[in-house]
Amino acid sequence: MPSGFSRPTLTAALLVLLGMGSAGCLGGSDYRPEAAGPSGEVTVVVDSTRWNGAVGKAFRQTLGRPIQTLPVPEPAFDLRQVDLTPANLDRVKRHKNIVVAGALGTSTQETEFLRRQFSKQARQAVERGEGTVIARPDLWHRQQQVFYVAASTPEQLAETIRRQGPALRDSLNVATRRRMTDDMFEEGRQFGIEDSLMSRHGFAVNAQHDYQIVTDTLFTEPGQAQGGFVLLVRKLPNTWRRLFVWYRENADPATLSRDWILEMRDSLAGEYLQGAVKGAAYADRRRTINMEEIDYLSRYAYETRGVWYMSVDTTDAQGDDGRIPLGGGGPFVNYTLYDQQQDRLYMIDGTVFAPDYDKREFLRQMEVIAYTFRTRPEVRRQRPNQQTAAR
Repeated sequence: MPSGFSRPTLTAALLVLLGMGSAGCLGGSDYRPEAAGPSGEVTVVVDSTRWNGAVGKAFRQTLGRPIQTLPVPEPAFDLRQVDLTPANLDRVKRHKNIVVAGALGTSTQETEFLRRQFSKQARQAVERGEGTVIARPDLWHRQQQVFYVAASTPEQLAETIRRQGPALRDSLNVATRRRMTDDMFEEGRQFGIEDSLMSRHGFAVNAQHDYQIVTDTLFTEPGQAQGGFVLLVRKLPNTWRRLFVWYRENADPATLSRDWILEMRDSLAGEYLQGAVKGAAYADRRRTINMEEIDYLSRYAYETRGVWYMSVDTTDAQGDDGRIPLGGGGPFVNYTLYDQQQDRLYMIDGTVFAPDYDKREFLRQMEVIAYTFRTRPEVRRQRPNQQTAAR
């Protein structure tokens, strides 16, 4: 593994099912209402005494951990604590993301509720000191993510949250991205743009109703590396979002490294992500840049997150480099990967400019689009399976 990288947890093995039946997942026959509330909010159902102590601190350090790769740090999820009472249970059940937490060795409304949900075997395991997280997707409503977190004592509960919190946060991120995918592309999707990308470049991403292609280039000069670059832009009065896809044919996967990714991204930004007057959206290396190896759509990839800022590159002929800030900036998320079937290197990059708004949810929208990426070989391979399923 190249130096400078941390390997994330790529498994949800910590999220276990102990003595529970299946919940929801009724497929096309599920006519229940969808869960409600903000996508980036988690309702934490826990006794207020626990919330004001070590248990609440553990939740804030994991699910509510500040995202340092935004211009101004924002929590991974907004946490909303609720005491469980008979009067508010029905209201709680409507929310999208719900975590019910309790120490089964104590007596609170939350622990009484959890005891009723657990089998005898599961309760005994918790009482032996085996803190656990139980996933119950679509428990009360469609598009809902529910987790039960239990341990024997408050101290063990806080430790369980600290230990399993990162996996819990990852699962909530995946669920949130899945819901946002449905919301973003339910209406007004531009299939013509997607078909054009697939026909011309051999890949596609979903295009929302108000995105436009502003750059579409093929690199075909003899003696040069061949490939392509596409830039899609969604421009509103006070904000814009830009997503580009760059690729290189006949690529060497050994090319991938932290330095190469950042240098290539800045090179592409200098050429294609330019400001209205001058300057370009370069990665701000003075700020935190997180780069991790991930499983991206069943491909080995690097995910890079950071802040870009509009600046002028002052590199001179002698190699003395520097950049003059011009003002303006925002977050970016970048996925760089090698696609073995096409023998291509791909870079998929989303940037956000929203100076008067929080940035977290805008950046999640860029993640959603990036995760709709597919290639021509994939589509061809899936079509026979879809036809078989239809029959």
